[in-house]
Amino acid sequence: MKSFLFESPRLNFKEWELSDAIWLKDLNDDPRVIEHTGDRPFLTIEEVEDFIDNYDQYQSYGYGRWATFLKKENVPIGWCGLRYNEEKTIDLGFRFFKKAWNKGYATEAAIACVNYAFNELHVMEVVGRTTKENKASIRVLEKAGFKFWKSGQADGLDETQYYKIKNPFL
Repeated sequence: MKSFLFESPRLNFKEWELSDAIWLKDLNDDPRVIEHTGDRPFLTIEEVEDFIDNYDQYQSYGYGRWATFLKKENVPIGWCGLRYNEEKTIDLGFRFFKKAWNKGYATEAAIACVNYAFNELHVMEVVGRTTKENKASIRVLEKAGFKFWKSGQADGLDETQYYKIKNPFL
């Protein structure tokens, strides 16, 4: 296992690696977890491994979605991180197992990733996108300091809500 890239009070963050394939498949197999994403479940572990092998965000941009682990138990609870997207913005995304919902982990992870983006990567701004119906993700973005920016369409999902946070240090 690679060492963790950064941390928050209760969480550790690292790049995905092949050993994460089993739990990533389990995460995406839950219809409630992927309900507002436009993604489909992975069909096989091999498909997840191919996804990880071909995930180029770390090499191309120096950031990506990061595996998120509880510090105390050293177990994965999901992922949170940045992605350079088709709209040429850097977006924050997150996805957690249901057992980790309503415990503040998503908000803590979002804040940690935004802080890393601003303080370590010197990113100008980060965008958060979610469906209008995904009230939980909207709350996470707002608690992390994001402000509503616009409505639109993203990843084939209608009525996408865009939120934005600007780096206060630049």
